[in-house]
Amino acid sequence: MEPTSKERVLKKIRKALIHSTTVPFPNIDQSASVYPIPNDTLDILFAEQFIKVQGNFIYCENIAEFIQSISSVANEKGWNHLYCWDKPLQDLFQRSDFNKCRVGKTIDKADAGVTLCECLIARTGGILLSSKQGSGRSLSIYPPIHIVVAYTSQLVFDIKDATQLVMQKYQGNMPSMISIATGPSRTADIEKTLVLGAHGPKEVYVFLIDDPIR
Repeated sequence: MEPTSKERVLKKIRKALIHSTTVPFPNIDQSASVYPIPNDTLDILFAEQFIKVQGNFIYCENIAEFIQSISSVANEKGWNHLYCWDKPLQDLFQRSDFNKCRVGKTIDKADAGVTLCECLIARTGGILLSSKQGSGRSLSIYPPIHIVVAYTSQLVFDIKDATQLVMQKYQGNMPSMISIATGPSRTADIEKTLVLGAHGPKEVYVFLIDDPIR
């Protein structure tokens, strides 16, 4: 009986598993990045890429400038309920008398969600978030505005560097959810018309604070 197509495919797979082929290019460094080293610093590279995807980037030289900047933006936009569940940020806002911070769970009333992040990916302008952060899964997605507070010491060049950083941080006990947000939510499914905020926040702000650890 002639073997079926499925049987022929499985036979080829079994043969390939038993008799592995040699690596065609053994001298290639598999650990090396395929992307060239940037001429600019990582903060400049991230800002350029993040702005390209309609992100709002604000650089702050220190904590005091950050508080001044976020207060100014909140007043300009009319935001009075900035929900924040990350304890370090709550403590920072409390010390700085920033009275627009909210710690409740009724995020349907939120003007914006304020979160930390695991790191910033300079090459793509991406923000790596995880479920192990104090903000959990929903605060970066449900409110119409997502505000990310990050430090220059959290900048990495590429996605590979970001995943390695998370693996080292959690020592194998990986978060159940890792996501990379690159600018506001968008879709062009309907008539190829780009719509922002279709499946998440329509605006994303990154406040990057210069960190002496850098």
